[in-house]
Amino acid sequence: MSTRPQDPGSSNSSAAAAASRAARYTVNGPGFASLRTSGTGFAPPRLGASRPSRPGQLSPAVAENIAGGMDPQDISEISHLSAAALLDRVRHSEDPEVVHRVLTLVETVGVDEIAELWSKSEPDSLPGVLWRLYLLRTWMRTHREAIARLWRVGEPVATSASAIAGVDQAPTEDDIARTADSILSGAFTGDFAMALDRAAAFVDVVVLGLRIESKYMTAKAAQMHPESEKQIRTKAARLLHTAGNLSVTAKDFQHGAALWRCGKLE
Repeated sequence: MSTRPQDPGSSNSSAAAAASRAARYTVNGPGFASLRTSGTGFAPPRLGASRPSRPGQLSPAVAENIAGGMDPQDISEISHLSAAALLDRVRHSEDPEVVHRVLTLVETVGVDEIAELWSKSEPDSLPGVLWRLYLLRTWMRTHREAIARLWRVGEPVATSASAIAGVDQAPTEDDIARTADSILSGAFTGDFAMALDRAAAFVDVVVLGLRIESKYMTAKAAQMHPESEKQIRTKAARLLHTAGNLSVTAKDFQHGAALWRCGKLE
């Protein structure tokens, strides 16, 4: 039986439990000795504060420790507690500014600092899933034009994927950017598993678009001069490689959604 609360706006029991543990840690407590508060950074918020707490920033000391061989168990603990506390804090806040700050962490903090905490987390963990959601949003917004075209190639006629992902049959660049924001914000303010389902469906369509493009390029290469043929085939192979990597990410999202629904995504 799932331990996930029935209220879609609340976090699952595993995340809530981890957040509760995080609330017992002070900034100088176990595992967080090198975290300091900052208006431009990231850290587990102080749960239960009368107003939204400011994010925290990785100090140079913790960055050096991670790069220089900080205890993997300590890194893992920080990763899991920070992800759970962040998710729990946003879900219990009614301040839209809190949601906006969390949505734009990559822009305001920088992907490198978030990577210090979450990038090495397992894909079937809460920090690992959140890391992939943030990367997905950044990728979608950065390459919105190409992705809009790939979507139209992979989904020329609307299917269930369009309905799940929440994308029109022929999305524009702006549609892609809005979808990117909607998927990530939905993970924090709505049904977390549904946000992962949307992410998986979206990526799957892009994967199909990449494979179709690669097939088209390979067929075109056969009609070209040998030198040009080699270049086109190389590009086609790169598209397939990208499609393969994205396919793995889509499966990570699907697995994460299943774990969340069972109350096992920690």
